[in-house]
Amino acid sequence: MAGLSPGFQAHVQGGLTTLCRTWAISRTDGVVLGFTDHDQSLAFDGYSFKAGTGLTALALQQSTGLSVDNSEVIGGLSDVSVREADINAGRFDGAEVRCWLVNWADVSVRWLMFRGSVGQLRRAGGAFHAELRGLSEALNRPLGRVYQKPCTAVLGDYACRFALDTPGYSEQLPAEQVARGQEYRWQDLAGFEPGWFARGQLEVLSGAARGLRGVIKQDRSEASGRVIELWQPIRAEVLPGDMLRLQAGCDKRMQTCRLKFNNLINNQGFADIPGEDWVMSVPKQSGVNTGGSRR
Repeated sequence: MAGLSPGFQAHVQGGLTTLCRTWAISRTDGVVLGFTDHDQSLAFDGYSFKAGTGLTALALQQSTGLSVDNSEVIGGLSDVSVREADINAGRFDGAEVRCWLVNWADVSVRWLMFRGSVGQLRRAGGAFHAELRGLSEALNRPLGRVYQKPCTAVLGDYACRFALDTPGYSEQLPAEQVARGQEYRWQDLAGFEPGWFARGQLEVLSGAARGLRGVIKQDRSEASGRVIELWQPIRAEVLPGDMLRLQAGCDKRMQTCRLKFNNLINNQGFADIPGEDWVMSVPKQSGVNTGGSRR
């Protein structure tokens, strides 16, 4: 039990405790929810923890080293706290979670016992089960530099450094025609050549799906107008008139980085890396076999 304050430790060792659990869930869209298993609401550090939400926690497993801490919380679906529509829309995917043991008689006496993120979410019988993953979960994925021809950066990240708010690379406009939450049509999208937004992002700025986004699969022109198709549908209803933001896409090629974004200096690909045919080449007795220029 690392990180115990002297006040919390003295309270625990006193024999008679007044402890409860509190959870703070910070979603990626900026919404923060607080819950407690105490019979009265609590507040500290700018968080408000609601009582009577039916939220309970299973045993928390914590360990030293790089082993992954994990737990699970169970709660009832409520219109004022955790809504089924928000779970279906993916608003809780990857949300940050903090869990404290708190002396409800004096909330300044507390211990941050868990910090991590929401993993798998499942619903059953009017309730939800949320898997909690510790901070060491991020160490389970491969890290390091990948040497390949396409650029490994994400458009606009710390490696790419391209300013996404550069004029001409995004557009805000209301939705006109929406099909299955995956296909969006406009009569005209002037100023942008076909394919400009392919591999980019579509973000919903207003309406029931506000804050959700999807990756653009195709950007094409048809007889009926301009069509933006996503790889997967937005998991909430998008209606005509809802404001959308289209972000230009990048196909990771050096030529695109140079001509479309004028950002060749930050390209993270290796366009001249030898391919498999070069690796498999063998010496020959006649002719020139110097390899020549890669250009």
